[in-house]
Amino acid sequence: MSSQTIKLILPVAVLLIFWFIPAPEGLSANAWHFMAIFFAVVVGLIVEPVPAALVGFTGVSLVAALGLIGNSKESITWALSGFSNSVIWLIFAAFMFALGYKKTGLGKRVSLVMIKYMGKSSLGLGYAVAFSDLVLSPFMPSNTARSAGTIYPVASNIPLIFDSTPEHEPRKLGAYISWVAIATTCVTSSMFLTALAPNLLAVDLINKGTGHMISWGAWASIMLPLMIPLFLLTPWLVYVVYPPTQKTSPEAPAWAAEELKKLGGITSKELLMAGLAVVALALWIFSKNFGIDSTTTAISIVSIMVLANVITWDDVISNKAAFNVLIWFASLVAMAAGLKKVGVLDWIGSSTEVYLSGMSPTMLILSMLFLFFVLHYFFASTTAHTTALMPIFLAIAVKLMTPEQLIPFSILLAGSLGVMGIITPYATGPSPIWYGAGYISQGRWWALGAIFGALYLAAIIIGALIFI
Repeated sequence: MSSQTIKLILPVAVLLIFWFIPAPEGLSANAWHFMAIFFAVVVGLIVEPVPAALVGFTGVSLVAALGLIGNSKESITWALSGFSNSVIWLIFAAFMFALGYKKTGLGKRVSLVMIKYMGKSSLGLGYAVAFSDLVLSPFMPSNTARSAGTIYPVASNIPLIFDSTPEHEPRKLGAYISWVAIATTCVTSSMFLTALAPNLLAVDLINKGTGHMISWGAWASIMLPLMIPLFLLTPWLVYVVYPPTQKTSPEAPAWAAEELKKLGGITSKELLMAGLAVVALALWIFSKNFGIDSTTTAISIVSIMVLANVITWDDVISNKAAFNVLIWFASLVAMAAGLKKVGVLDWIGSSTEVYLSGMSPTMLILSMLFLFFVLHYFFASTTAHTTALMPIFLAIAVKLMTPEQLIPFSILLAGSLGVMGIITPYATGPSPIWYGAGYISQGRWWALGAIFGALYLAAIIIGALIFI
């Protein structure tokens, strides 16, 4: 039996097993059958027998067809509810921002400028790679597009200048650059609400589960104080823990300068893209002051980008990645909302309250943050992790935490999604790209992941002690 066949069978087997198990006390048969489909979707997202978007879309279709949510009209209204969700369209619009960076060449220029002015030493190169990611991160919710699609094509050329390849002296420079790149993109993914698509998915789940909508500024007020020190520390810490044997790199700035010459002078479209990005960021940060919704800002900027020919309408409608994420996340948002609609989350909250109510508030919060982080070892997708665990953890938190504790806890829980991507070679989108470059062995990756994962988890725990 082929591995593809096994992957196809697994979600179906999970569905059938749970479907025919009697519903636990306190849950209706409809709610339990919904849970069976939800578990099957999560398994499908993990093993991916078909594209992840199709897994979610199939799950939503099956629930609607079986009428587990309600009558025919209620079912289709629920099934399509994710497509009217403003957060989903914010993610879609942010993919267009990423396309603008790529098409104008601004993303590549940013990386080359950083290397030109900061790359005289190996440590400086590490910071150049890190700051390139930082500059792009508020506007690119796909860390795969940011790190693997924009940073990697530039950074992967640097070790070759020094004859550092996976087969020949990988520790000379290639291994250091690779680990700095993946480690810093994990930090920036937690730093900003719009730096990782699952962050936005998590925020929508928080809104549905707790009734609180987390703004860009509220996220930044907690995550920036925690992530900025981590970001500044990471390239240096990699230099200490996993040092390159090449300490100086005078050739790198010269190479970057030559590449910038090939790009030519900065174009009007690059300047316009940079200006629109700054305007979007300002409106996201001060959305309450301006009274403009974040998604309204995003889709308005995208309209201007198309009208100004920064990108074309054909670019928009042919962007498979953006439409794939739109369908994927809209389906998952509907599935997560269904958990609450059929009463599963209330049942989980009530059931766990009995066992956890004896814990002190501080111990409960720290334990949940730790468990949420460590469970990512079992997930190859941050989106699957978010979909499977965020509603459950929020259901418990709503029952056992005060409103004052709930909001910062929710932000820290969602904020940990980015940094937990460091722990394994498959934990986040860009990991397979940097691991696949071949500079770091699998054993070394797991060891470094444990070290940096512990450091990043410690930052989240410290945040809980400070803000909650």
